[in-house]
Amino acid sequence: MTNKRAILPRLDYLLTFEIAAKLESFAGAARELNVSETAVSRKIRLLELHYQCVLFVRGHRSVHLTDAGRKLLNGVAPAIKMLMQVSGEMHGDSRKSTVRLAATHSVSSLWLMPRLRNFHESNPNITISLLSSDMDSECLSEDMDMAILRGDGEWSGFGSERLFGETVFPVCSNGYLESASPIDGLEDLISHAMIEVSNNHTEWLNWRTWLARKGIDPETVIHSTYVNTYPLAIQAAADGLGIALGWGHLVDRHISSGALVRPFGGEHVRTDSGYYLLRRQGAELRPAGEVVSQWLLRESASRTRYAIE
Repeated sequence: MTNKRAILPRLDYLLTFEIAAKLESFAGAARELNVSETAVSRKIRLLELHYQCVLFVRGHRSVHLTDAGRKLLNGVAPAIKMLMQVSGEMHGDSRKSTVRLAATHSVSSLWLMPRLRNFHESNPNITISLLSSDMDSECLSEDMDMAILRGDGEWSGFGSERLFGETVFPVCSNGYLESASPIDGLEDLISHAMIEVSNNHTEWLNWRTWLARKGIDPETVIHSTYVNTYPLAIQAAADGLGIALGWGHLVDRHISSGALVRPFGGEHVRTDSGYYLLRRQGAELRPAGEVVSQWLLRESASRTRYAIE
């Protein structure tokens, strides 16, 4: 049986041939490859011996392809181009790492997204693949390298590090305040438009539990807008639809920009829960994952503190 590999010449012969053919010059090919003209001539000659045909007509200052040379170039050029493309992708894949991070909708949209651009600029070889979900089972799946969830810091099978606590206060836009009835105290909430989040997490604070913590009967308050995710509630408040509950750290950017204000000043409710960075116990964290983890902890350390945090 014929050895099919024996049909193929050495790759460096073909690369030299392609460059010489396109430049129509052995001297030009030598400069391009940073080798001597003699080395180029020798490789072309060995390629001609391999195929047992003449590939170039040699001139004094240039060379020209024969019919056999043109046939070889037509086949070799696209093959070399494809090899270079695949090789480039392989090198890129080996240098670029992907870290799979899961977080709640609120953390993903309001805390992580505004920070990702700076991270990518400082770490161009690391891609963060972000899963946004309010389902703990999705965030804690084996596909994820790490997750950011709200809780008490205890998750079976996971180690946790606290990123920030939970301080919650009313927020709205200046435009809403200017068009609504006066707000002198929490009891005035009865006459204002309230934005509420409807979801399956009954343990999360909502207007009912927040008002109860403040000693106000929640039944006296009428909700004007319901949304199913927290980022939508914050957007509704910024758009002047009413008053929403603002989580410290998640709404910092909106308050700093003036998009939201705290109509009751320092009034807030502080819980024992917080937002934690979770990593599966016993799972080895790759170097890229460690970079992302340390970045998240640094972002946490630089945060504005609320209440006793």
